[in-house]
Amino acid sequence: MNSYITGQIDCRRLNCSSFNLEYRERKMPIKAVCFDLCGTLAYNENAVSDQAASRFLVDRGYKVYPQAFRAAWSYVSFVDYPNHGYKTWKPQLDQVLKRLGIKVDNQTSKDLAVLYENVRWKTFPDAENAISTAKTVGLKTAIVTTISQFKYEKALKPFRDKIDLLVDGYTFHCEKSNPKIYLKTLETLEVKASETVMIGDDVELDILLPKTLGMHTILLDRTGKFSDAKGKEASFVVKNLNEAAEKLKFLVNP
Repeated sequence: MNSYITGQIDCRRLNCSSFNLEYRERKMPIKAVCFDLCGTLAYNENAVSDQAASRFLVDRGYKVYPQAFRAAWSYVSFVDYPNHGYKTWKPQLDQVLKRLGIKVDNQTSKDLAVLYENVRWKTFPDAENAISTAKTVGLKTAIVTTISQFKYEKALKPFRDKIDLLVDGYTFHCEKSNPKIYLKTLETLEVKASETVMIGDDVELDILLPKTLGMHTILLDRTGKFSDAKGKEASFVVKNLNEAAEKLKFLVNP
């Protein structure tokens, strides 16, 4: 595909207040787009809180309290999962308990897993349009997240066939703050960093890190929480994924 960002920019179309002026001086082919998952494409509708998990275990006679549970959960999510991978809730939660030094009875282990199996991920109303638009204009597509695929794969079914690569922490054995996750994604998609746009709602993980690698970035600010200073770190700032889709169309057909 011979699509370019050119120096001929219509500021009215791009909203120059959130447009990085480097584009006035560049001419780059855009071949791929990567999306963050949580807060960008999807959200957790009824998450189990640390307090709820603690109450469940305490009621069963196990002294596990919220902060300790959160610490073990984080370690398993960011260290153990990338190294070992889990395909269902039970082995992942069993590992959390192992990190806590707690051995529970088999029924408690099963019931705790059921508690988390009732958690539902949902996609934002604008998610499918953004993915579809990317494919329509000829871009390769990827989702980049640390979160285990089994947790949200059902939510992605309506447009899973339009996602070329789904990357979680186990895919390349690293969590999302590790540059390797982006470098291996680019390698797998067979594109350069300068040919790729990252879209997400986390300034550190979705904007600053990809930017250091040479990727273009779109900061999703659904609630208007980011300051102008934060927004300036991104190539664009948008309020929703429909706006992000319009930016993609312009970048491919300026």
